[in-house]
Amino acid sequence: MTTNTARTIHFLIALLIVLLDRWTKRLVAARIAMYAHIQIIPGLFRITHTENTGAAFSLFADSPSHWKTGLLIAFSVIAMIVVFVLLWRTRQPLTLTGIALSLILGGAVGNLWDRVASGRVVDFMLLYVKQYQWPVFNLADSAIVVGASLLVLEIVFGHHAPQNG
Repeated sequence: MTTNTARTIHFLIALLIVLLDRWTKRLVAARIAMYAHIQIIPGLFRITHTENTGAAFSLFADSPSHWKTGLLIAFSVIAMIVVFVLLWRTRQPLTLTGIALSLILGGAVGNLWDRVASGRVVDFMLLYVKQYQWPVFNLADSAIVVGASLLVLEIVFGHHAPQNG
């Protein structure tokens, strides 16, 4: 497989994540009122329309700082550049690392799009058990978490050539 084919596959995966993320966020924003919810799996999962001005999982959402949005955008852009460069250098598309980086890039672009357009990110997936719940998230967040988890698995369980000292 050529390097250009590998790059094309990586960026198509990232583009697919961006498109799915945009579509799901628009669908939720258009059809579900703010803070309303639709029960999907009773006792476990529901769609809940919220908007997040903070980072992933509402980190810093309550911060009154005027610099918050700018810093979050800057951090996202820097992270995207790093991931883009790593993907550009990857020559084999169907490695765990390549797929993980593609998911992270797509998720980062999806959330950055919202943040630049409106200063907030649409979130809508809520996992919970009784009174315990995970912060509301979206497809872009999911792609980033799955991608990062795949990278951790690759680091911990990947087969690396031994280093000769």
